[in-house]
Amino acid sequence: MKTFVVGDIHGAHKALLQCFERSNFHVRQDRLIVIGDVCDGYPYVKECLDELLKIQHCDLVTGNHDLWALDWALHGAKPMVWTSQGGDRTILSYHGGPMPQAHVEFLKSGHLWIERGDQVFVHGGFDPGRPIAGQNAEVLVWDRSLLAEALKRQRAGSPHPLGPYRDIFIGHTPTEVYGTLQPLHACNVWDIDTGAGWSGKLTIMDADSKEYWQSDLTPGLHGGTPGRF
Repeated sequence: MKTFVVGDIHGAHKALLQCFERSNFHVRQDRLIVIGDVCDGYPYVKECLDELLKIQHCDLVTGNHDLWALDWALHGAKPMVWTSQGGDRTILSYHGGPMPQAHVEFLKSGHLWIERGDQVFVHGGFDPGRPIAGQNAEVLVWDRSLLAEALKRQRAGSPHPLGPYRDIFIGHTPTEVYGTLQPLHACNVWDIDTGAGWSGKLTIMDADSKEYWQSDLTPGLHGGTPGRF
């Protein structure tokens, strides 16, 4: 069994299918760790979750957009901070609701972090000076300082590992912010959110070899950028 990790999907269903095809991902034999934010962005969240539910070994790391979408599915919450950041497209993908129970259960099954040997998978980041198990959920989902610190060390010529892990896989911060559509590797941190929810690409990576495959640019695949169809 190979273990793959996929970046923030954000409803980009065709991009997800391309990543599976290009990486030769096997839905019954391989494991997929989703780094979070399946929801919001392009209006194909339902199709994305349907696809993920076909995978025999699939684990979700909870992203902030997944939490917002789950709050809508469970309680009907539609805060503007969510709908203005792609939540309206999640609602559209379900034709206003409700979300199927299987999708709700998948989102509820998400982990704040996943450890795999000396690797860890987390959506946002964490304080590398403290055990991850004792850290606040909001930090794990929202943090961007871990990546910033890794890049700062790398640029200073001191690429020492952050925390006790050989590899830290994160999403949340699109690499577009740093001027690239490729995964960012600094110290022991791998940012694989390559902007699929906006104007970038979706990335899937072999967690051991670090070989990765990418979709085409998502606006071309899905007929425009989110909110501009």
